[in-house]
Amino acid sequence: MTEIGLLFKAIGLGLVILLPLANPLTTVALLLGLSGNMTEQERNHQSRMASIYVFVIMVVTYYAGQVVMSTFGISIPGLRIAGGLIVSFIGFRMLFPQPHAEEKTMVENKTEEMKKQDSPNIAFVPLAMPSTAGPGTIAMIISSASAIKDGVEYPAWVITVAPVIVFLLISLILWVSLRSSGAIMRMVGKSGIEAISRVMGFLLVCMGVQFGINGILEIISHYPPAA
Repeated sequence: MTEIGLLFKAIGLGLVILLPLANPLTTVALLLGLSGNMTEQERNHQSRMASIYVFVIMVVTYYAGQVVMSTFGISIPGLRIAGGLIVSFIGFRMLFPQPHAEEKTMVENKTEEMKKQDSPNIAFVPLAMPSTAGPGTIAMIISSASAIKDGVEYPAWVITVAPVIVFLLISLILWVSLRSSGAIMRMVGKSGIEAISRVMGFLLVCMGVQFGINGILEIISHYPPAA
């Protein structure tokens, strides 16, 4: 097989491995649950920034993830548990939103300056991390990076270039998916978004707990009790 053929093979393999873990459709549902009060322009901005953040996170993880985790003494189980806590916290806030008893009065008294205030930034947390580039994705990238560098099947330039192209394609797929959220929002309406928010909150709590369980089980498997 030619070197170009090996490049396409590596890109295809990377997409097959990482896309199910990144799962852009889950991030779309999360955006719908968190952006009910945003304008279409704000949602597009959050979508674009989330895609950029995902690309940067994946590139940094591939080239420096193992070094950073070793420097700060962070283990993969620790990464999973921390990610689980973050996901669970976000899920609880979506599942049990703060009461808005004074919302009507506040809206009536808003000034034009307050209306121009920036919306909350959800692009990095939770859209980019941990929803798309979560503990599972980061762990897979780090383990794949260490395994790929020991292989001899691919030329050195393919090993250097292919991951960047894979990360760029995943970011583009995420961006296209998130941009479609506006059409979905117009279809389901505000009440539908609130329902999606509650459901996604519950699922995020379940995901966060499972992340924590996986991290604890991994610790137990590495440190079995003494006989």
